[in-house]
Amino acid sequence: MASTVTSTSSRPGYGQLLRTRGAWTFLLPGFAARQPFAMLTISLVLLVQHTTGSYGAAGAVAAVTGVSMALFAPYSGRLADRHGQRAVLVPGVVLHSLAGLSLTALALADAPLWTLFAAAVPTGASVPQIGPMVRARWGVKLQGTPLMTTATAFESVTDELTFVLGPLLATALCTAVDPAAGLVTEAALTLAGGLLFAAQRGTQPAPVLDGHARVEHVSALRVPGVRVLIVAFLGIGFVFGGMQVSLAAYSESIGEPGLNGVLYGVFAAGNMLSGLACGAIAWRAAPQRRLVVAYTALALTAAGLWPAHSAASAMVLGGLGMLVGMCVAPALVTGYTLVDGLVPAAARTEAFTWLTGAVALGQAAAVTVAGQLEDRLGDGTGFLVPTAGTALALTVLVARRARLTPRPPNRTVARGIGHRAQVAVD
Repeated sequence: MASTVTSTSSRPGYGQLLRTRGAWTFLLPGFAARQPFAMLTISLVLLVQHTTGSYGAAGAVAAVTGVSMALFAPYSGRLADRHGQRAVLVPGVVLHSLAGLSLTALALADAPLWTLFAAAVPTGASVPQIGPMVRARWGVKLQGTPLMTTATAFESVTDELTFVLGPLLATALCTAVDPAAGLVTEAALTLAGGLLFAAQRGTQPAPVLDGHARVEHVSALRVPGVRVLIVAFLGIGFVFGGMQVSLAAYSESIGEPGLNGVLYGVFAAGNMLSGLACGAIAWRAAPQRRLVVAYTALALTAAGLWPAHSAASAMVLGGLGMLVGMCVAPALVTGYTLVDGLVPAAARTEAFTWLTGAVALGQAAAVTVAGQLEDRLGDGTGFLVPTAGTALALTVLVARRARLTPRPPNRTVARGIGHRAQVAVD
């Protein structure tokens, strides 16, 4: 049952959201369990680059992890919708921790590169989908209330806060403690945070199959608007992955490897601050229009990264990185907000995991391409990857923006030849 929330203003604030009964029981363990997602890629890049001396090899291993996550995340989300989050999360975090530690041991043992690829597959496939699960829990609490938009913005801010802290923590551990310390900490946080989050049974959405009635499942991927959002989120993944590798290479080239975490943290801080603003503004423009405007700004600012690098100034690069981050958050917040109108409630966790998986897939492709560019050409050419990724995604977004219009109430959704299922807007 959705909680009843009243508001005296047209735009409920974060304070009212955080006073929602039971919210902290899943927010705190969820925040701890989210940190590994922000730490995994950079920890892998720094460890494998240390053991192999190649950013290309490091990017390739990280890419295998990202692709595996992107492929398995929607399946994980579908299972969570059907059987409950706890049933999926508990075995998942155990597998992820074991796989991550195995990958760490292989890298330190200078094992052949193919063994790192093999270990990267289960490591990525088992990444816990905490963000989509938290969003689904907010849906249970706030369904049909004005606080849902605030919750969507709050979740994007929380995601970005992890991308401020995660890379900083991972870089500090890998450079000041040991190259393997980032992945070891990531595995430990995944296990502890994931199990604590899974223990909060009272706030998880009820499984679609409850033993009393069979509810027909409508795949989120069948919704045209979700496919458009997937392309947009792929472009955002290109920003994340391209900047992670390129900032690491830039910091190494000026003899300040520890600066990488600071620069990426500045980028993520811009993202977080912009996300806070998105949640505080009572928007009048339609979300489809806001998404196109935000994405246009993202593509334009990303196009300045390579010229800023050429200026050989960490301050200039950091400032532009913050602007890029400030353009990412509105696109993310608006994209997640659109899911509520496009997708039936029984498929929303799956929809969120498709978007999260798209970011991971874009990040995987970006770290591979940016790593190869930095190895072969150097001179900050990895910064061209976010430019290309966002430009291509923007082209698709503009051409297909009509598909982002929310479905009307009680729309009939096709379920194959001769089969249709009624779904209602929540």
